Amino acid sequence: MYLSERAKGIDESPTLAISSKAKEMKNEGIDIIGLGAGEPDFDTPEHIKAEAIKAIEEGFTNYTPVAGIKELKEAIIKKLKLENDVEYKLDEIIVSSGAKHSLYNTLQVICDDGDEVIVPAPYWVSYPQQIKLAGGEPIILETDETNGFKLESEALEGQITDKTCALILNTPSNPTGAVYTEEELKEIARIAVENNIYIIADEIYEKIHYGQKPVSIASFGQEVNNLTILVNGVSKAYSMTGWRIGYVAAKEEIVDAMSKLQSHSTSNPNSVAQKASVAALEGSQEPVAEMLEAFKERRDYIVERINRINGLSARTPQGAFYLFVNVKELIGSKIKGVKIIDDQKLVEFLLTEAKVAVVPGSAFGAPGYLRLSYATSLEDLTEALDRIADCLD
Repeated sequence: MYLSERAKGIDESPTLAISSKAKEMKNEGIDIIGLGAGEPDFDTPEHIKAEAIKAIEEGFTNYTPVAGIKELKEAIIKKLKLENDVEYKLDEIIVSSGAKHSLYNTLQVICDDGDEVIVPAPYWVSYPQQIKLAGGEPIILETDETNGFKLESEALEGQITDKTCALILNTPSNPTGAVYTEEELKEIARIAVENNIYIIADEIYEKIHYGQKPVSIASFGQEVNNLTILVNGVSKAYSMTGWRIGYVAAKEEIVDAMSKLQSHSTSNPNSVAQKASVAALEGSQEPVAEMLEAFKERRDYIVERINRINGLSARTPQGAFYLFVNVKELIGSKIKGVKIIDDQKLVEFLLTEAKVAVVPGSAFGAPGYLRLSYATSLEDLTEALDRIADCLD
């Protein structure tokens, strides 16, 4: 069977593959604890579900405008002004089928063949693949754990060429939990403006933070705002991963191009999910605060436990719900007769021996690490860490 070269060059999402494998083993009756999930373990808040039910009962089940309903776009504009100190007009907002779709659309409309997009590593697994699908070339820029896995200005400037069209900036970060300070973001903004490159600001984890509130790079004046393509959604903050609503805020020309592209792919986002998203943005934010409190308790627990296990170490994440664990001491060693040649082998070992599913750092461009999600109950987290400790100690 013939497949295009483009299709053959795309890899499966490692995070989804591992989650799928863990679920498959569970269905076979194997007692697996999954720490690979990239979604909150909480249910969608009741007032959001109620709005969706109301929309169905009232027959709001037909096509909507391609870029999203006016009511939702207005709610997004209000949210961005009040929470992020940035102002947009209706024609500068487009709603899509999840933030992943928003990112895909973004790269499709700004990349020409051979254009370079700078991606700091560790990175979310889909960034390089989406860049390649757009005909671009991902330029991976490694960061240092001692610097909190943050992009340094000198390194960024050294990677910019006449082919560079954009930088992807994810804060709070998946997988590291790093959160950039205002000063760090202003330096990145300066470099982007001086070199006239887009900043694709992936802010999907903005509400999940444990210290100072994350700042949007789009808020640093008109010059940087003109170059910023702000990507966000409702999946993580409101536990709505399956509802598939994301959005972009950017200049009208970019949004218009994305709308044309979307009109030939998915048409409009899900009508019922759009109504539910209005309720998410405009309704009570108490469920978000409660979820954040639970995540913080789990974060503190997992950091303390991991740093007591032989061969493992981790920095305390400032955002998101992942712990990025350094396992370099274990690479090359033998554990229970198994040679741990790399982080992937360690993942396989933990799945087989400890019955715990985690994700290798190599999937995020950072070999020698593991990503553990603490978006699970404290009870399951405790049991998973007990199993890992028993295997490794």
